Amino acid sequence: MSALYSTKVTAVGGRAGTIKSDDGLLDLPLALPKALGGKGDATNPEQLFAGGYAACFENAVIHVSRSAADKVKDDDIAVVATVGMEPNGQGGFVLTVALDVTITGVDQEKAEEIVAKAHAACPYSNAVKGNIDVAITVATN
Repeated sequence: MSALYSTKVTAVGGRAGTIKSDDGLLDLPLALPKALGGKGDATNPEQLFAGGYAACFENAVIHVSRSAADKVKDDDIAVVATVGMEPNGQGGFVLTVALDVTITGVDQEKAEEIVAKAHAACPYSNAVKGNIDVAITVATN
């Protein structure tokens, strides 16, 4: 199977370094968060992962809702991703993820159905399945 899309990003200097995509669109300094003893004056891998997951999951909700009887407008969906880091008890670390999804214009049952299907379709959700427990809450407006 051929990839629908791929990208390449180079990191230099670890958490106090930089990242840059091969097309130059992503070019950012990184910093260790203040909560971990760093300066916190730049983005960090957890923020980038949270932003990527939130955007990807929202797009999965959009994709799933397109085939539903109750179509949802793109701007009627909001996904807030919270990514944390915890020690794993073996000298390493694990990520935690919580997704708070709000969909306007559908009832709670329909929103939960759409989000469950989106979780099954989202590439990020599929990538972390079995590795990271993803807590999902669903709300409607």
